Amino acid sequence: MRSLIWLSVGVAVGVVAYRAAQQLRDEPSKGGLNRAVNRFADGAAHFAEDVRRAMATREGELRSALGIEA
Repeated sequence: MRSLIWLSVGVAVGVVAYRAAQQLRDEPSKGGLNRAVNRFADGAAHFAEDVRRAMATREGELRSALGIEA
């Protein structure tokens, strides 16, 4: 019974995702699917850059607090 429920949930999510992708593809005035993917990729790249910068800053703070010189 549980597998039938999860199958139904999976089918529903798949249908919603398919319809959303079709809608994005059919809207050339807003940029469509290619622009949406590019915006997502740019956002992910900026996020990764911010994380790396914050990690370097925090590592410097920790090294300073512990008296470790690089």
